Amino acid sequence: MKRVLCLLLWASVARAGELRALDDAELAKVIGGDGISFAAHVVLNDPTLVGAVSDSRLSLGFSGGGQNRYIVFKNVRGTVDMFTVNLGVQTRSDGGGDYIAIGLPGYVRYTNFGFESLSVQNDPSAPVTGNLGSININGTVSLQGQVRFWGH
Repeated sequence: MKRVLCLLLWASVARAGELRALDDAELAKVIGGDGISFAAHVVLNDPTLVGAVSDSRLSLGFSGGGQNRYIVFKNVRGTVDMFTVNLGVQTRSDGGGDYIAIGLPGYVRYTNFGFESLSVQNDPSAPVTGNLGSININGTVSLQGQVRFWGH
């Protein structure tokens, strides 16, 4: 886990001076502070852009009984803004080592986020002939908590 911390600190160390490999004893003494935090502004298939695609698809394929089927999401689009996603390494309270903690974003905003149609097809590139529904989300979500990963 501490090797992961070393990778996370690489960018800040690069600014401070020359990079060099650390042995396990040196790496054990590294203190990472609060980890890293980031924000994201993601725009998918914005129809207002010049040259925007009008028939985009996200396909998931499944095979069963000797036949392939595809779930096809047509024109996945929208904007997602999120911030205060944290990533850090922390020590377990039971003394069992370290873990990677991914803090959930404190704020997420969706603007016209969704898809035009959902269909099940034999060929993912064939024209969409059915529609099992669509989704369009506008709103905000506030989250708390962490997702934790550790090894044995």
